[in-house]
Amino acid sequence: QVQFVESGGGLVQTGGSLRLSCVASVSTFRSTTMGWYRQAPGKQRDLVATITPGGTTMYANSVEGRVTISRVNAKKTVYLQMNSLKPEDTAVYYCNKYLNQESWGQGTQVTVSS
Repeated sequence: QVQFVESGGGLVQTGGSLRLSCVASVSTFRSTTMGWYRQAPGKQRDLVATITPGGTTMYANSVEGRVTISRVNAKKTVYLQMNSLKPEDTAVYYCNKYLNQESWGQGTQVTVSS
């Protein structure tokens, strides 16, 4: 059974930083494009960033220049370094496969105070 365990969220002030981690029990992790997603209260879940097996990254316009996605295949772990955080970044953050998504994990709450 595929599982995603996200961690690293918390409460920070505007302009602060957080590093999120996601351990993915995906058997094909090394060959899978992974993504970070977020869901704010009352809104749909949106894609934040993706990273291919080879390390090519893509970012949503809303986070471009402030966020860096990375991965360590040997640890089956995906990271999301978030800097210059804004109140509008407040959401629950999830990781999952970019295509053919599996069941979602619990996510990790990020709250940015103004």
